[in-house]
Amino acid sequence: MTTDSAWTTTPITAALLRGALDLEHTGRGVLPHRLPARARQQIPDAQLAMAESQPAGVRLAFRTRATAVELDVIASKRVYPGAPPRPDGVYELLVDGRLAGHASAPDGDTLTIDLATGSAQTRPGPVETLRFTDLPGDDKEVEIWLPHDEATQLVALRTDAPVDIPPPSGRKVWLHHGSSISQGSNAATPTGTWPALASALGGVELINLGFGGSALLDPFTARAIRDTPADLISVKIGINLVNLDLMRARAFAPAVDGFLDTIREGHPDTPLLVVSPIHCAIHETTPGPSAPDLDSLREGRLRFVAAGDPAETAAVKLTLGVIRDELARLVGRRAATDPNLHLLNGLALYGEADQAALPLPDALHPDPPTHRLIAERFARLAFADGCPLAASDG
Repeated sequence: MTTDSAWTTTPITAALLRGALDLEHTGRGVLPHRLPARARQQIPDAQLAMAESQPAGVRLAFRTRATAVELDVIASKRVYPGAPPRPDGVYELLVDGRLAGHASAPDGDTLTIDLATGSAQTRPGPVETLRFTDLPGDDKEVEIWLPHDEATQLVALRTDAPVDIPPPSGRKVWLHHGSSISQGSNAATPTGTWPALASALGGVELINLGFGGSALLDPFTARAIRDTPADLISVKIGINLVNLDLMRARAFAPAVDGFLDTIREGHPDTPLLVVSPIHCAIHETTPGPSAPDLDSLREGRLRFVAAGDPAETAAVKLTLGVIRDELARLVGRRAATDPNLHLLNGLALYGEADQAALPLPDALHPDPPTHRLIAERFARLAFADGCPLAASDG
């Protein structure tokens, strides 16, 4: 830890954070959350509690003339026995929107999760100091993007020049909700997730409410979206409902209607884009649940398989094909009286033809080049002039 008295320590408050809906004081630091406290009280499982505390899209933002920045953090490491070790989370420092440095915390709290039983154990770890040096000495906006897949307690921020809160950017705020694909699973860096890349291409400010394994039409998530200021909203619905075999077709459409009704209570006229699932071969015509492929685990690889039976579709079990058809019907019905509601078919972002060139490495999640492909297509289909979430005012 730096002790040079020339350094300035700035308290880490909500005013310094973008993309977080709450900031919890833990006794060791502050923990950004992507769901508010009221919603977290209603979370029914450890998966969502873990996912919402992983700061996808969350970044520290400030103006400074500092040439050096230090950030003390307690990272939360995940270990899956039998699976390959997870890479350390990446912290990226941007200067006026351009990447100027990156760092990782090699140690921290450790969460060991048994994929076979679902049991978990936690071991406390140390504070790590991240250092970014040789920054330009002029006045500039600095952003430090936190890891998209590694919960991080923020302990202290130090700079060799004073820090100011930057003024509003003037860009539209885009709030996006989705699954682990939206959170950024298998992306290499926090600015390399498809929503982060798309927000940069579209010139918008991102709030990423992508929750691994937990885009499940939960009412508390809808209320969080309802109560969060945003200029543009998108919700990506489908894959997690199949992953968990959570509901049948009878429950699906009313649940989507209720989710959208709640959002509309707080955002009656906000452009709202419903995105159906991207192509996922194991669940196109085969229902869930998804399960780890035990043979792959024994070989040290993490891969998923569909544990359902295609014949069960006749019993109105959900597949991705069923969900796309239902969303098209539902959004079409609602759009007759809601002109700001739109549908984007997820196959336009990543379809069957893309599978051959860019296969999903674990059969569920895109790799970094595929995150970029999805981002480029989303920006073109959603943010461009004349599109549902046109980011410009013209």
